[in-house]
Amino acid sequence: MPTRSPAPSKVAAALAKDRLGVTSVMFFILAGVAPLTSIEGVVPQAYAVTGLTSVPAAFLVIAVVLCVFAVGYVAMAQRIPNAGAFYAFIAQGLGKPVGVGGALVAVVAYNLLQVGIYGMIGPFMASYAKDNFSIDAPWGVWAFGTWALVTVLGLIRVDLSGRLLGVLSVIELLIIVALSIRGLSHPAPGGVSVKELSPTSLHLAGLGAVLAVAVLGFTGFEQAPVFSEEARDARHTVPRATFVSLGVIAVVYAAAALAMNAYYGDQVIATAQGQQGSEMLFDMAPGLLASVGRTLFVTSLLAAALAFHSAVGRYMWALGRERVLPSVMGSTGANGVPRAASAVQSVLGAVAILLALTFHWDPMGQLFFWGGTTGGFGVLLLLTATSAAVVRYFLKTPDGEQLWRRLVAPAVSAVVLAVIAGLCVYYYDVLLGVPSGSWPTILLPGVFAIAAAVGIVWALILKRIEPQAYTTIGLGSAATLARTGADFIPATVAAAEGSA
Repeated sequence: MPTRSPAPSKVAAALAKDRLGVTSVMFFILAGVAPLTSIEGVVPQAYAVTGLTSVPAAFLVIAVVLCVFAVGYVAMAQRIPNAGAFYAFIAQGLGKPVGVGGALVAVVAYNLLQVGIYGMIGPFMASYAKDNFSIDAPWGVWAFGTWALVTVLGLIRVDLSGRLLGVLSVIELLIIVALSIRGLSHPAPGGVSVKELSPTSLHLAGLGAVLAVAVLGFTGFEQAPVFSEEARDARHTVPRATFVSLGVIAVVYAAAALAMNAYYGDQVIATAQGQQGSEMLFDMAPGLLASVGRTLFVTSLLAAALAFHSAVGRYMWALGRERVLPSVMGSTGANGVPRAASAVQSVLGAVAILLALTFHWDPMGQLFFWGGTTGGFGVLLLLTATSAAVVRYFLKTPDGEQLWRRLVAPAVSAVVLAVIAGLCVYYYDVLLGVPSGSWPTILLPGVFAIAAAVGIVWALILKRIEPQAYTTIGLGSAATLARTGADFIPATVAAAEGSA
């Protein structure tokens, strides 16, 4: 990796300030989670692979676990506002080399999530256009069309992107509520039973698999700190957006899963395991409502692609600002958007689509499903490492923080998330739907071990050849960059020092 590159411009040291409020950050979170996509994909998958009817309870249990995680997570975010989020937290809690390792894991995970979406939106749009408009075009055309749109939208002001995601997310949630109400109001013989909402309905047999699947549905909830440097009053915006989003996601997922359970009755497992499993949500409301839902499914995928594009861009920007990646990655445009990082992410997306077309990958099965599942697993690893980092950080600098926020909650979440991560590895064949011991179950999760190792080694190399860059790892803010002697000092910092 090159280290001697031109210093970033003065605008590169900071993203656009004070452009996102609680609602806007929530929209980025909800778009990244993509509730409609998750419910249409993750919920039937959970029923199919586990053979359990307690899926609604699994979502609620995971929501509680993630709420406990978020206690320490947002406490850390209030002290370390950094677009690198996981990277910065791990670096300051577990050490700079581990932080860089975590940064590369994050970049790989979010890129897998982002490019994987093209594997679903391409085939879905091809089918949708053919059925509704008699337009017959291969999936690659639609994937590249979406890619071009995300590339353009990724370069506009972040608050404008947030407004677009807001409109799409609100409509998406409304259609999910309408479909769930339709399912609950037309139950199979036996009526609606709420016992599946109780944690006591979870059985030891299959528990690991159902929790592993359920946690993947929440991937994206952790994005609020990524936008902390662009948020208004980040100390309040980040926690509020995180906890409210978690609550909304948990209720929507549990309600939709319960609606499917009620509507399909004792056939819910068989339906999920059949070919019609991917249409379980829309089949609960035939007619106009289902048609609208399928249309919004397209916008849900677009919103998710844009949200993850923004998140990946900000991670790479944070690494460029601190010279972990080439410093050109830390540049921003006049509108405060990480322009170079966004462009690199777009190139990676185009390469992924081209590879899928060249090697005739199954876009849904291999690009979307394998990529999305593996990306979600990478985020789970980062959640686990971040919990441990929070504990160690506050042990060194308690800073008057409450015991619950600085030790108890992060320690509990670290243990529970580590167990769930282990279950994911154990059931990776189940998650991917491949034979046990086959190469995807070894190679795909192993990618993160490779990324972490490369990051750690690169950090140690930086320590020797670029000690100044090494000292800035995980610090982030313009003030700390100035204090460590970086060769770029934003005008606001320079003015403050001059007036002093």
